[in-house]
Amino acid sequence: MKIVITGASGNIGTALLRSLSRTADRELIGIARRRPPLTQEHYSRVRWIECDIGEPAAVSVLTDTFTGADAVVHLAWAVHPRRTDPPMDRTNTGGSAHVLRAVSAAGVAQLVCASSVAAYTPTDRWRRVDEYQPRTGLPGSAYSRGKVALEAELDAFEHREPAIRVARIRPCAVVQGDAAAELGDWLFGPWLPRPLIGRRWTPVPLWKDLRLQLVHADDVAAAVRAIIEQRAAGAFNLAVDPPLSVQMLATTFGGFRAPVSRTILAAGAAAGWRLGLLPLHPAWLDLADRVCLVDSGKARRELGWVPRYDAGAACNELAKKMHAGHAGRSGPLAPARPRVRFGRPTHQSQNPLY
Repeated sequence: MKIVITGASGNIGTALLRSLSRTADRELIGIARRRPPLTQEHYSRVRWIECDIGEPAAVSVLTDTFTGADAVVHLAWAVHPRRTDPPMDRTNTGGSAHVLRAVSAAGVAQLVCASSVAAYTPTDRWRRVDEYQPRTGLPGSAYSRGKVALEAELDAFEHREPAIRVARIRPCAVVQGDAAAELGDWLFGPWLPRPLIGRRWTPVPLWKDLRLQLVHADDVAAAVRAIIEQRAAGAFNLAVDPPLSVQMLATTFGGFRAPVSRTILAAGAAAGWRLGLLPLHPAWLDLADRVCLVDSGKARRELGWVPRYDAGAACNELAKKMHAGHAGRSGPLAPARPRVRFGRPTHQSQNPLY
């Protein structure tokens, strides 16, 4: 079986390679802007194609690579890119369109695409939504808007290409120990000494109503693998219950919660982001507050998906690896220290108003 994975060196991609590379009868091809070092076993068993999917010339490269593939897994996505990275919309909107064009031209039988719970229309804070929840997203979040656009593009693609089996995963926040450096780069930047994370005397500023669903990257990979092996189609929410409370988050990443309103925290994040002192754009806080909680019953019933990690275990693994300064072995999972210039944001805007 030939499986091609875009974004194969990223968070979910690395976990998927760990899962798929255990079986010898699979030909795995990874697509990434930068080929990872082949010192890791799950990277060394992959044939790598260096390709920026946002480039116009990428369609030809992707079509050639996809030809003869039994399945294409599209994971490439600029979640919170740095200012020096390719423009977010070019990678996400343009790159996804290139992938779909190439899948069609190559006659691939199955496409698995990573969407997100961020595509759903916000609803009551504690209500769990299924895969039929409307998908209009959160207008002030570039990440949410991008996933809404991807969903619409997939709807149109399914209409044009009824012979291609299309599956979409909609995970909540995806974490693992190997993503500690990447997620730390998005959240904290270079200013926070990582050994402070998890210390009992470290305050964690969070608002009281925050609730957060997490899923481990290995469990997302298990769902994707099941989709490929079962040739499943349709949408699948991926999350584990119960969601993490604000107190659980505070005690995992520090010792206690520093009470602060989301409005004040967002104002501080906006100022820090504009000055280039903090990487976290305030739109992420709004998304974290309003994103839907999801019901993953369909994945359990139809795929036989049984997550190995609960949210607390996944969160603990992430916090411990952050505390230790751990980094993965690929470019996305081991980001270089950003070049900080006062008055210039280190990361791209998540909202055109900022």
